Amino acid sequence: MITTILLFAALQAQPPLVAIRAGTLIDGRGGEPVRNAVILVRGERIEAVGTNLAVPAGARVIDLSRYTVLPGFIDAHVHLTGRVVGEGDWMNAGVREGPADYAIFGVRNARLTLWAGFTTVRNVGAGGFADIALRNAINAGRVPGPRILAAANSLGSSGGHCDDNGYAPGVLREPGPIDGIANGPEQIREAIRLQVKYGADVIKICATGGVLSQGDAVGVQQYDEEELAAVVRTARLLERRVAAHAHGTEGIIAAARAGVNSIEHGSFMTEESARIMVEHGTWLVPTLMAGYSVGSDSGAARLPAWAASKGRAAFAAMQRGIRIATRAGVRIALGTDAGVFTHGTNGKEFELLVTLGGLTPMQAIQTSSIGAATLLGMERDIGTVEAGKFADLVAVEGDPLRDITVLQRVQWVMKGGEVVRSPESRVESRE
Repeated sequence: MITTILLFAALQAQPPLVAIRAGTLIDGRGGEPVRNAVILVRGERIEAVGTNLAVPAGARVIDLSRYTVLPGFIDAHVHLTGRVVGEGDWMNAGVREGPADYAIFGVRNARLTLWAGFTTVRNVGAGGFADIALRNAINAGRVPGPRILAAANSLGSSGGHCDDNGYAPGVLREPGPIDGIANGPEQIREAIRLQVKYGADVIKICATGGVLSQGDAVGVQQYDEEELAAVVRTARLLERRVAAHAHGTEGIIAAARAGVNSIEHGSFMTEESARIMVEHGTWLVPTLMAGYSVGSDSGAARLPAWAASKGRAAFAAMQRGIRIATRAGVRIALGTDAGVFTHGTNGKEFELLVTLGGLTPMQAIQTSSIGAATLLGMERDIGTVEAGKFADLVAVEGDPLRDITVLQRVQWVMKGGEVVRSPESRVESRE
């Protein structure tokens, strides 16, 4: 009798079963699409996947038989907190707004990102630890948004891409290691330890100049080899991976040789830098959307002249560099740099990976499934539709293998077993 009661109690304690009928399933592993698949979800994880699965009695059925179902998308390079480039007085936000403002913008941007089908993101840099607060609020269920790996403050040298430049001395408090500005190995070690102390999941550094930083060339190397070695060594001791913003060739090579996990942007890629990345197993997160948004004529028009000229140069190089990288066999993970452009439009990166990068639609999908999951070290939990993994799923109308742009029109999203968007949902403004 007691055994029967305990068994009944255990069954009652189990989360209810959800059965999803998928018209076509692209599971993220690169194999042929599966027709008429059934995905069984219990709680936040997938219990079983197959074509001959019986739907158990009592299961809640979600009919997606008109849709193509894929793993929840992963964006390995976003900036959720703060204003979007071109939004309001974005250039002077550093003297008009603070961490509370950044976090409030982040709530809006996180929801738009999730609704676009991106169920996991890596936030590579946020002032005032705002992305830590946003991550924690999402994890606690207080606000909707994707699963976040947060970097806190990006690390860079004084006057470099990660610093706030162009103001008169004294207008801003001179930043230090806790703010991510660190010069020399000792300060770098302190900066990394402080980011981790206050919640960083990953370390982001600026190895070269950038487009939106005033006073530097877009590709010039800003951390030397000794400093880069200190970054990687310290991060590894703290079991954190390193993402390196690097546009220029010398910076790409130096960062890859130092052992960073990924090169972000990689605009001025060469045969040599691609070869070195392959030798070191370094990932490329190409952020083609960022290049497009600052380097196209319409995008450059939003920027001051000094940034527009750098944006055009970087985008022209990026279109050559992505082809060099793919031919060389560099591992690619999808990342967009959302925040340079409007959040929620991240899905255009798939299209650019095909049209500019030369990837097949299936290869482009894999950059945001098993590829990005592996870069993030989360391949056991996300990235593919398999038993035991989080039930992160998206559904689109049409066949993305024939028309990759359908991934920009997501109809249904599930994150961790919870439906967060359906065809009946109202899409809020992305502005």
